[in-house]
Amino acid sequence: RLSCIRNNVWLACCGVVSAGLAVLSSFGLMLFCGVPFGVTVANAPFLILGVGVDDMFIMIASWEQSSRKKEKSDVKSRLAETYTEAALSVTITTLTDVLAFFIGTWTAFPSVRSFCLYTGTAFVFCYIYNMTFFGAIIVLNHKREQGNRHWLTCMPVRVDESQPEKSCLYNACCIGNCSRQTSQLETKLPETEHPMSIFFKKYYGPFLTNKWIKLLVVLLYGTYLGGSIYGCTQIREGIDLRNLASDDSYVIPYYNDNNKYFSAYGPRVMVIITESVDYWNETVRLGIENCTQNLE
Repeated sequence: RLSCIRNNVWLACCGVVSAGLAVLSSFGLMLFCGVPFGVTVANAPFLILGVGVDDMFIMIASWEQSSRKKEKSDVKSRLAETYTEAALSVTITTLTDVLAFFIGTWTAFPSVRSFCLYTGTAFVFCYIYNMTFFGAIIVLNHKREQGNRHWLTCMPVRVDESQPEKSCLYNACCIGNCSRQTSQLETKLPETEHPMSIFFKKYYGPFLTNKWIKLLVVLLYGTYLGGSIYGCTQIREGIDLRNLASDDSYVIPYYNDNNKYFSAYGPRVMVIITESVDYWNETVRLGIENCTQNLE
């Protein structure tokens, strides 16, 4: 928002903090339980941040939608309406993510198992913090708006008409607009619809429902599906085992040296004689030698 009162910078920052708290709680619990920390687990915070920020946007959008259904002073009703709209989708996405990662704990690779345990637990904590911590932050931010307070300084925004005219930049940063028009009544007005919502409702929706556009979308999706099926047939199985070991594992230098010194020779072929033979017998030795030459 361009308004210095309706700006939700701190609300967005707290949403990121909520995801960070989920990561810390998950890592702390897993380390306390003795779950090994593999190098692949370091990728988990990026996944949690993506899901946590997505849930944050859903809750903020539901809160703004509730302003057109409930009175602004009725905070409890607005928050209840917000959870009614947002909690269902957030819960379903969290359940599917948690289920997917906990299924991954059945793998035979210890590093993958640790990664799935850390990430799945972090999704659980992310859901808890979004439903509790972030909901409280939304209410506090609403009270700041009701108090007509600046988003950065949290000081009440007032316009003293007796003071000389300030610059446009000063007015935009301090009262939210360039005209020195007071924004004291701003929080009493109904919240306007976000420009992005207007775009999708008035322009993108009607454009996409056109019959020719729908036909084009179906054709594009068919092309995409055909390309995906063809791509699946071209996949080659393979994995770099070094990525599944811890940094201090002996496996990593072994594979590094093997690729550096022996990759040009291919796999080694070994021949084992399982029976007891008389190596002192010259005939036996010649037979072994002939066998070796034939194999070569």
